[in-house]
Amino acid sequence: MLSCTTSNAVSVAGSCCRFSATHQPAARARRYPSDTTDAQWAVIDPLLPDPGCTLGRGGRWEKHCRRLVVDAIFYVTDNGIKWRALPADFPPWSTVFKRFQAWARSGAVTRVMGAVNDRVRQAAGRVAAPSAAIIDSQSIRAAETVRRRSRGWDAGKKVNGRKRHIAVDTLGLLLAILVTPASTQDRAAAPRLLRLLRATGTRLKHVWADGGYTGHPINDAHQLGLRMQIVQRLHTHTFTVLPRRWVVERTLAWITRHRRCARDYERHPTHHATFVQWAMIRIHTRRLTH
Repeated sequence: MLSCTTSNAVSVAGSCCRFSATHQPAARARRYPSDTTDAQWAVIDPLLPDPGCTLGRGGRWEKHCRRLVVDAIFYVTDNGIKWRALPADFPPWSTVFKRFQAWARSGAVTRVMGAVNDRVRQAAGRVAAPSAAIIDSQSIRAAETVRRRSRGWDAGKKVNGRKRHIAVDTLGLLLAILVTPASTQDRAAAPRLLRLLRATGTRLKHVWADGGYTGHPINDAHQLGLRMQIVQRLHTHTFTVLPRRWVVERTLAWITRHRRCARDYERHPTHHATFVQWAMIRIHTRRLTH
């Protein structure tokens, strides 16, 4: 195993990443609430993809410590700042953003989230692969940086922006996410979301949803080997916790607590989906290591 170039980096910044032969010294105090703890980093580090130069694909050694890069991504996710406004004790914003893009494009973030989900389920005494899921959507306002062609108007919620469609298991762990213009109806997005959900595992058999998915989404689910059950809203004048649906609503609340996810600032919808995945990785690695 390779070690940091300076002992000061380890003593100040905690344990470093696995591939640290040529980075700059990682001398940085753990000062932000979003920073990874040593226990969190021990979970995340082995799940990140190895650099190409270690696998015979060429390329250079990474210049900056991976833990600092992940801390910077968590900082942006939690605090909602601009990339260019990253504090000076993190690696350059351009380096962090390129790594954010590269890991998203390669599917590494999805794989890390899936591996963390498996560990959380096993720690809760469940089988790693879930057999049931709940789906729902949430419209969020978009900033002026969001392109016109990827945004829309949700007349029901009076929101001009995008809509995130998510699928979670019965513990609230994110299984799949799809980002569309806010004008996209749940029924129209359901086939793509269900295909993403189906690709996450073969044990899935049952899906719960709200009344917005009534109609052809039930047939789409049946074609994928899933049984969809609609949980109807109760006609009462008081707040009532709806069976199963409260789980996905809680996950949407967890996501919205992260300021970068409370509003959509991303030019590309996939970047917003990636921020949501990083938010869930942060939540559940903390859950694992409490």
